[in-house]
Amino acid sequence: MKQTTKNWIGAIALVLGSSAVTGAVVRMSPSSVSSRGEAQSPSVMAAPAQVAAPGGYVDLTTAAESAVGSVVYIKVTQTGKTQRYQIQDPFSDFFGDFFGFGGRGQQPQQREYKQPDRHAAGSGVIISNDGYIVTNNHVVGEADEIEVKLNDNREFKGRIIGCDATTDLALIKIDAKDLPAIKIGNSDDLKLGQWVLAVGNPFNLTSTVTAGIVSAKARSLGANGIESFIQTDAAINSGNSGGALVNERGELVGINAMLYSQTGSYSGYGFAIPTSIMNKVVADLKVYGTVQRAILGVQGIDVSTWIDSEKAKGNEPDVDVVEGVYVDKVTDASAAEEAGLEKGDVITEFDGKKVSKMSELQEAIAQHRPGDKVSLTYKRGKKEHKLNVTLRNTQGTTKVMEEVDLDQMGVSLKPISEEEQKSLGIDYGLTINAIRNGKMKTAGAAKGTIILQVNDQKMQTEEDWEEAVKGANQSTDRTLWIKAITPSGRKVSYVIELDE
Repeated sequence: MKQTTKNWIGAIALVLGSSAVTGAVVRMSPSSVSSRGEAQSPSVMAAPAQVAAPGGYVDLTTAAESAVGSVVYIKVTQTGKTQRYQIQDPFSDFFGDFFGFGGRGQQPQQREYKQPDRHAAGSGVIISNDGYIVTNNHVVGEADEIEVKLNDNREFKGRIIGCDATTDLALIKIDAKDLPAIKIGNSDDLKLGQWVLAVGNPFNLTSTVTAGIVSAKARSLGANGIESFIQTDAAINSGNSGGALVNERGELVGINAMLYSQTGSYSGYGFAIPTSIMNKVVADLKVYGTVQRAILGVQGIDVSTWIDSEKAKGNEPDVDVVEGVYVDKVTDASAAEEAGLEKGDVITEFDGKKVSKMSELQEAIAQHRPGDKVSLTYKRGKKEHKLNVTLRNTQGTTKVMEEVDLDQMGVSLKPISEEEQKSLGIDYGLTINAIRNGKMKTAGAAKGTIILQVNDQKMQTEEDWEEAVKGANQSTDRTLWIKAITPSGRKVSYVIELDE
């Protein structure tokens, strides 16, 4: 299990509510949890009137019955990796020479070890009747096989449409029709104290429903790059990850993702990714295969936090607002720099919506794509300013960024043989054993070429190649710098621009 540790005093565990292969544990103190903001969903269904039982109590039975059929059980398998390693007989030097077998200079022997397959489980939510399912990235992001079991016990093979680690969301697809898709509600409409249901498969107990209230909105836990969690006291446990958080009308308002607990099981609070973030991510993954992430180009903190830190230093802050985002840094060649924002400005509104803290700004930006023009209100000193900004992508442009998959590279690779190691004097590399039309052939690579490094990373296994391509897809320059050697020993290099 992947683990991230941060050094806070009195640390308690924040456990992802899933037994997934790529689950994570973050340790933090209760005081480190800050509130984060929420933004309006770009596309929601109209909400029917609230259902109430006699005496004013909310009736959750209809919501539970309508939502449970839309939540699926996801089983994942991560194939064990085959690792190659070298061993040297410790007695070969002595006994080889002693008995005249020429032990010195003997090449190390190659051995292979296959790690066992890993199995895990989580939940997912059907969002369309033709088989699209939303879940968490940490549930399926590293899966080699995905099995989806519906509430009526039918089973299907799932395939990944796209994953986004920054928001911890993923979109998968099964080949089925007329599925019970859930109604998508507006997470912005949630109120503190409002009843919600968590639907999922905790501890492999399928189709489990738990109830609670919205304890807080727009929480930040520092686990994802972009987050504005709905906090609830509805019980969420291992296996709930990717399941539905629904309101009293049975509408999806969040994707359950995390548990804040001292024990690793439910005894604290659950956290769900709001539909205001989910809608944009899902739309991008369906169309582009990757998220078109808009960038404003500022680094900042809640202005209230900045004011407290300045007072602690004995300084008197020159601002007359206590809600907003204090701009600590403006990125070079960004939309913010072009618009004229400066360090010390306090952003108070984004695209017509009030911004109280950094998380609200993050979530609002997350609903836009590069090229979108938005309004911005900020204070410089005690004077208010308004301007329009054109958002950009991570490369500083407004172009659509598409995921480049391994098939588009056009090569089949395998680790170099012992014979190639001896003849070329190298001990690692991947041989191109087949090549077809694709980016590698266009760059000039040929069959038999041995790839040594990609972006300064040694290529020892096929997984190294996959990770290098994936990393380039997510980088700002989206370029592969490849060092290689031909079968004759000539060193060559290739530069592949993924955007071309």
